Amino acid sequence: MSGLIKEFKDFAMRGNVMDMAVGVIIGGAFGKIVASLVSDILMPPIGYMLGGVDFSNLFINLGGAPAATLAEAQANNIPVIAYGSFINNIINFIIQAWAIFIVIKAINRMTPQKPEAPAKEPRLCQHCFGEVDERATRCPHCTSEL
Repeated sequence: MSGLIKEFKDFAMRGNVMDMAVGVIIGGAFGKIVASLVSDILMPPIGYMLGGVDFSNLFINLGGAPAATLAEAQANNIPVIAYGSFINNIINFIIQAWAIFIVIKAINRMTPQKPEAPAKEPRLCQHCFGEVDERATRCPHCTSEL
């Protein structure tokens, strides 16, 4: 049993696992910031420009009982399709995906790129000028000795 615990400890303490854990924690915090940006900063002015629409309160009532707000419908266990929340989540996703794209693009610019090795000049037969493998002793095209 102690071998299994040691193996788990070695796995958990590797650098890439710790980096991933930090990334997940920071990503979760970033997600909350973007969710707040969308629901608290972006959507209210958009809703105002669209005639005072509150996107977080847009829903389709599937039950028979009337409900004025989404919170009221949920409190009364009325089945609803909360498409306003779905719109907010789509906008959250787009903003997060864009931010991640920009960060990855910046990291790729800062990471030194390895220059591609120049392509090797092919070995040519001195008689027919056909391409010949480096290890060949005869040309496969004209059968001349190399």
